[in-house]
Amino acid sequence: MAKKIAKTNAARILDKEQIDYDILHYESNDGLVDGVSVAAKIGYPVEQVYKTLVAAGSSKQHYVFVIPVADELDLKKAAKAAGEKKVEMIPVKDILGLTGYIRGGCSPVGMKKPFPTFVSEKANVLEKIIVSAGKIGMQLKLAPHELLKAANGRLADLTAGEE
Repeated sequence: MAKKIAKTNAARILDKEQIDYDILHYESNDGLVDGVSVAAKIGYPVEQVYKTLVAAGSSKQHYVFVIPVADELDLKKAAKAAGEKKVEMIPVKDILGLTGYIRGGCSPVGMKKPFPTFVSEKANVLEKIIVSAGKIGMQLKLAPHELLKAANGRLADLTAGEE
């Protein structure tokens, strides 16, 4: 009998919203949970796999930024997208308390409370992108416009080199 995999909060939200997605699993017992390693484990190009970053603006408001795993968040561009003077990444120790997710398993869908969410405009040229399902070892593959709908997000220029 096949082992039943428990759905994550993010997957339950996508089900409720009737959003089409696939769940991808990978082995995480080697401790490699960075996005580039995850892309290799699931067999997808790094350009298609996205990481979820959480930052705080000078106003103390929190923001979620979803960018390709091999890219770096440009904090100036992120601040501009969020309408802030500046944004800074939150400390890793604060991720769980703020989002309900752990580092390496932070999904842009289904956080403890909704935060303004921005997705790299690079996603717009892809048919499907892959983001964390909210648990290490599990990813969601879905259309970028569906992610924007589920996370109430919008596209923005967020990464270095993106003009």
